[in-house]
Amino acid sequence: MAFFLFLFSLFNRIGCRIKSALYAKKILEPKRAPLPVISVGSTSLGGSGKTPLSLALVSYFHRTGLRPAFITRGYKGKWEKTGGVLYDGIKSSGSWRESGDEPFMVSKRIPQAGIFVGKNRFESCIKAKKAGFQIAILDDGFQHLRLHRDLDIVLFDRDEKIQLRESLSGIKRAHIILVKKHPNSQIPDEKKPFFSHAEVFGYDVCSEGIFRLEESQPISLEYFKDKKILAFCGIARPERFRSLLEKKDIKLTGFQSFSDHCNYSSSVIKKIQKEIQKTGARAVITTEKDVHKVSDLPLFQQIPLYYLRIELKLNNAFFDLVANSIRERSG
Repeated sequence: MAFFLFLFSLFNRIGCRIKSALYAKKILEPKRAPLPVISVGSTSLGGSGKTPLSLALVSYFHRTGLRPAFITRGYKGKWEKTGGVLYDGIKSSGSWRESGDEPFMVSKRIPQAGIFVGKNRFESCIKAKKAGFQIAILDDGFQHLRLHRDLDIVLFDRDEKIQLRESLSGIKRAHIILVKKHPNSQIPDEKKPFFSHAEVFGYDVCSEGIFRLEESQPISLEYFKDKKILAFCGIARPERFRSLLEKKDIKLTGFQSFSDHCNYSSSVIKKIQKEIQKTGARAVITTEKDVHKVSDLPLFQQIPLYYLRIELKLNNAFFDLVANSIRERSG
């Protein structure tokens, strides 16, 4: 598997380098959207915290009185190729099957945000502007060079072993770099030249608590003490989900992980059901991305279902810089 990941990484890097060169030499020109665009991305593939960061930015601009739109490809959703609108400011339409799981999660967390889905992100921005939204948060957009961005924010984790999408030199396009905190969070000397052009902030991934669906307050951790708990997820980095649960002293009797963006087919649900029976679990915990896909299934009417909500811990100075940069760059 490591060998195939290496080959995949190599081809991605070559493709990204060629594409970046074409745009840098202005052989290709990005399209400018009719509203300010903030791109959130990374140089690695999956599980780096891009959507939680996008969610944090959407929430921030909503609190400041602007109308933010979440612009995303909607990976593995039915609208990925055709385009679609989950919320246009007036009405909601579609489910996670149409929009993809991450846009649907954002719509549930911040119902006032516009959610525009499809691989043509420029067209989504036009729709957002027509619907009265004032700023676009482009989720996982760092490599989407065909759309002009007023601000590029990139997440970087020094422990990533393989840069799957592009080489580290690509990070020079970023205006702001968020470096994941570690016990030794210093940027290695050989990588510092790639960061010298941008503003750099630290970030951390933390838990907001464990919730029941449709409830606004987290469940007391005492509730889970001495209970048999099964956890499952369909995300890119299941070990991170498990680690966050363990940090809350949740002792698991079983843990199952499935492919990222899992659609929870009947065969997958049977596996979960067998594990519940095998371990004698009395409650189940999953991720916020997964919970909306399984909550209405008969199995989870028979056993209590909870989800872990995560957030990125960010410095207030980061949000101040984002707001000021957008004012300066977009006018």
